[in-house]
Amino acid sequence: MSVFQKLVLASGSPRRIELLQQAGVEPTRIYPADLDETPLRAEHPRSLAKRLSRSKAEKALEGLKRDGEADDCFILAADTVVAVGRRILPKAELAEEASNCLRLLSGRSHRVYTGVCLITPAGKVRQRLVETRVRFKRLSREELESYLASGEWRGKAGGYAVQGLAGTFVVKLVGSYTNVVGLPLYETVNLLTADGFKVHFNWLSGVRA
Repeated sequence: MSVFQKLVLASGSPRRIELLQQAGVEPTRIYPADLDETPLRAEHPRSLAKRLSRSKAEKALEGLKRDGEADDCFILAADTVVAVGRRILPKAELAEEASNCLRLLSGRSHRVYTGVCLITPAGKVRQRLVETRVRFKRLSREELESYLASGEWRGKAGGYAVQGLAGTFVVKLVGSYTNVVGLPLYETVNLLTADGFKVHFNWLSGVRA
Protein backbone atom coordinates (compact mmCIF):
# COMPACT_ATOMS: atom_id res chain seq x y z
CA MET A 1 0.00 0.00 0.00
CA SER A 2 1.30 3.46 -0.88
CA VAL A 3 0.08 6.89 0.07
CA PHE A 4 1.08 9.84 -2.09
CA GLN A 5 0.59 13.22 -0.49
CA LYS A 6 1.77 16.57 -1.78
CA LEU A 7 3.49 18.69 0.85
CA VAL A 8 5.03 21.96 -0.29
CA LEU A 9 7.47 23.60 2.12
CA ALA A 10 7.47 27.37 1.60
CA SER A 11 11.03 27.66 2.87
CA GLY A 12 14.50 26.89 1.62
CA SER A 13 15.87 26.48 5.14
CA PRO A 14 18.01 23.34 5.40
CA ARG A 15 17.16 23.23 9.11
CA ARG A 16 13.42 23.04 8.48
CA ILE A 17 13.88 20.38 5.82
CA GLU A 18 16.01 18.30 8.20
CA LEU A 19 13.47 18.67 11.01
CA LEU A 20 10.64 17.48 8.78
CA GLN A 21 12.76 14.53 7.70
CA GLN A 22 13.42 13.79 11.37
CA ALA A 23 9.64 13.44 11.74
CA GLY A 24 9.53 11.06 8.77
CA VAL A 25 8.14 13.67 6.37
CA GLU A 26 9.72 14.41 3.00
CA PRO A 27 8.39 17.57 1.27
CA THR A 28 7.25 16.97 -2.30
CA ARG A 29 8.51 20.38 -3.29
CA ILE A 30 10.56 23.20 -1.79
CA TYR A 31 9.03 26.55 -2.75
CA PRO A 32 10.77 29.40 -0.89
CA ALA A 33 8.65 32.52 -0.56
CA ASP A 34 10.78 35.65 -0.80
CA LEU A 35 9.28 38.41 1.36
CA ASP A 36 10.22 41.72 2.90
CA GLU A 37 10.57 40.63 6.52
CA THR A 38 10.88 44.14 7.98
CA PRO A 39 8.71 44.45 11.10
CA LEU A 40 5.84 46.89 10.95
CA ARG A 41 5.99 49.91 13.21
CA ALA A 42 5.48 48.84 16.86
CA GLU A 43 4.84 45.24 15.73
CA HIS A 44 5.17 42.69 18.53
CA PRO A 45 7.57 39.77 17.87
CA ARG A 46 4.68 37.31 18.24
CA SER A 47 2.62 39.16 15.64
CA LEU A 48 5.57 39.34 13.24
CA ALA A 49 6.17 35.58 13.38
CA LYS A 50 2.48 34.87 12.71
CA ARG A 51 2.17 37.44 9.93
CA LEU A 52 5.27 36.32 8.06
CA SER A 53 4.49 32.60 8.28
CA ARG A 54 1.03 33.19 6.84
CA SER A 55 2.35 35.54 4.15
CA LYS A 56 4.92 32.94 3.09
CA ALA A 57 2.28 30.22 2.82
CA GLU A 58 -0.08 32.48 0.86
CA LYS A 59 2.68 33.63 -1.50
CA ALA A 60 3.66 30.01 -2.18
CA LEU A 61 0.02 29.19 -2.91
CA GLU A 62 -0.20 32.07 -5.38
CA GLY A 63 2.90 30.82 -7.18
CA LEU A 64 1.63 27.25 -7.31
CA LYS A 65 -1.69 28.44 -8.74
CA ARG A 66 0.16 30.35 -11.46
CA ASP A 67 2.09 27.18 -12.27
CA GLY A 68 -1.10 25.11 -12.25
CA GLU A 69 0.28 22.92 -9.47
CA ALA A 70 -1.77 23.93 -6.44
CA ASP A 71 -4.31 21.09 -6.51
CA ASP A 72 -4.28 18.72 -3.53
CA CYS A 73 -1.30 20.46 -1.93
CA PHE A 74 -0.63 20.96 1.73
CA ILE A 75 1.46 24.14 2.00
CA LEU A 76 3.59 24.57 5.10
CA ALA A 77 5.43 27.74 6.08
CA ALA A 78 7.22 28.99 9.19
CA ASP A 79 9.02 32.06 10.44
CA THR A 80 11.24 32.33 13.50
CA VAL A 81 11.77 35.55 15.45
CA VAL A 82 14.26 36.12 18.27
CA ALA A 83 13.45 38.93 20.68
CA VAL A 84 14.61 40.55 23.89
CA GLY A 85 11.45 42.02 25.34
CA ARG A 86 9.74 43.71 22.39
CA ARG A 87 13.04 44.26 20.60
CA ILE A 88 13.22 42.10 17.49
CA LEU A 89 16.71 40.90 16.56
CA PRO A 90 17.66 40.67 12.88
CA LYS A 91 18.56 37.64 10.82
CA ALA A 92 22.24 38.50 10.81
CA GLU A 93 23.95 38.83 7.45
CA LEU A 94 26.89 40.96 8.57
CA ALA A 95 29.39 40.20 11.31
CA GLU A 96 28.54 43.52 12.97
CA GLU A 97 24.87 42.52 13.16
CA ALA A 98 25.74 39.17 14.67
CA SER A 99 28.11 40.80 17.16
CA ASN A 100 25.43 43.24 18.28
CA CYS A 101 22.94 40.40 18.73
CA LEU A 102 25.32 38.22 20.74
CA ARG A 103 26.38 41.10 22.98
CA LEU A 104 22.74 41.79 23.72
CA LEU A 105 21.96 38.11 24.42
CA SER A 106 25.06 37.53 26.56
CA GLY A 107 24.19 36.70 30.16
CA ARG A 108 20.46 37.22 29.79
CA SER A 109 17.22 35.57 28.72
CA HIS A 110 15.44 36.00 25.43
CA ARG A 111 12.44 34.49 23.66
CA VAL A 112 12.18 32.65 20.39
CA TYR A 113 8.85 32.70 18.55
CA THR A 114 8.00 30.55 15.56
CA GLY A 115 4.83 31.03 13.60
CA VAL A 116 3.73 27.93 11.69
CA CYS A 117 1.10 28.17 8.96
CA LEU A 118 -0.56 25.34 7.03
CA ILE A 119 -2.85 25.84 4.06
CA THR A 120 -4.80 22.65 3.40
CA PRO A 121 -5.91 21.28 0.02
CA ALA A 122 -9.40 22.55 0.92
CA GLY A 123 -8.00 26.06 1.34
CA LYS A 124 -8.27 26.22 5.11
CA VAL A 125 -5.59 28.23 6.90
CA ARG A 126 -4.29 26.77 10.16
CA GLN A 127 -1.79 28.59 12.36
CA ARG A 128 0.19 28.00 15.53
CA LEU A 129 2.58 30.21 17.44
CA VAL A 130 5.21 28.61 19.67
CA GLU A 131 7.33 30.41 22.25
CA THR A 132 10.54 29.18 23.88
CA ARG A 133 12.58 30.95 26.55
CA VAL A 134 16.36 30.71 26.26
CA ARG A 135 19.06 31.97 28.61
CA PHE A 136 22.64 32.48 27.47
CA LYS A 137 25.77 32.38 29.61
CA ARG A 138 27.83 35.53 29.80
CA LEU A 139 30.05 35.34 26.74
CA SER A 140 33.75 36.04 27.03
CA ARG A 141 35.53 38.11 24.42
CA GLU A 142 37.25 34.96 23.15
CA GLU A 143 33.94 33.10 22.79
CA LEU A 144 32.33 35.99 20.97
CA GLU A 145 35.20 36.52 18.56
CA SER A 146 35.60 32.80 17.90
CA TYR A 147 31.91 32.37 17.19
CA LEU A 148 31.88 35.30 14.81
CA ALA A 149 34.90 33.78 13.02
CA SER A 150 33.02 30.49 12.59
CA GLY A 151 30.45 32.10 10.30
CA GLU A 152 27.73 29.88 11.76
CA TRP A 153 25.61 32.94 12.62
CA ARG A 154 25.06 33.98 9.02
CA GLY A 155 21.39 34.20 8.11
CA LYS A 156 20.27 33.08 11.57
CA ALA A 157 17.63 34.91 13.59
CA GLY A 158 19.34 36.51 16.55
CA GLY A 159 22.76 35.75 15.10
CA TYR A 160 23.12 32.18 16.36
CA ALA A 161 22.29 28.54 15.62
CA VAL A 162 21.34 26.60 18.74
CA GLN A 163 21.92 23.25 16.98
CA GLY A 164 25.53 24.21 16.32
CA LEU A 165 28.37 25.76 18.25
CA ALA A 166 26.05 28.21 19.98
CA GLY A 167 24.44 25.31 21.81
CA THR A 168 27.35 25.67 24.23
CA PHE A 169 26.06 29.13 25.20
CA VAL A 170 22.68 27.91 26.43
CA VAL A 171 22.33 27.80 30.22
CA LYS A 172 18.60 27.11 30.23
CA LEU A 173 15.90 26.42 27.67
CA VAL A 174 12.22 26.32 28.59
CA GLY A 175 9.88 25.02 25.90
CA SER A 176 10.43 23.46 22.49
CA TYR A 177 14.04 22.95 21.39
CA THR A 178 13.02 22.34 17.77
CA ASN A 179 11.21 25.67 17.87
CA VAL A 180 14.56 27.40 18.46
CA VAL A 181 16.09 25.42 15.58
CA GLY A 182 13.32 26.75 13.32
CA LEU A 183 10.31 24.41 13.24
CA PRO A 184 8.46 23.17 16.36
CA LEU A 185 7.86 19.52 15.50
CA TYR A 186 5.13 18.74 18.01
CA GLU A 187 2.89 21.57 16.82
CA THR A 188 3.75 21.08 13.14
CA VAL A 189 2.93 17.37 13.18
CA ASN A 190 -0.32 18.06 15.02
CA LEU A 191 -1.32 20.63 12.39
CA LEU A 192 -0.65 18.17 9.58
CA THR A 193 -2.35 15.15 11.13
CA ALA A 194 -5.40 17.15 12.20
CA ASP A 195 -6.11 17.92 8.54
CA GLY A 196 -5.53 14.45 7.20
CA PHE A 197 -1.86 14.44 6.23
CA LYS A 198 -0.58 10.95 7.05
CA VAL A 199 2.62 11.84 8.89
CA HIS A 200 2.97 8.37 10.37
CA PHE A 201 2.64 6.34 7.17
CA ASN A 202 6.40 5.96 6.72
CA TRP A 203 6.74 5.00 10.37
CA LEU A 204 4.42 2.04 9.83
CA SER A 205 6.40 0.82 6.84
CA GLY A 206 9.73 1.22 8.58
CA VAL A 207 10.83 3.80 6.01
CA ARG A 208 12.51 7.02 7.00
CA ALA A 209 12.11 10.01 4.71
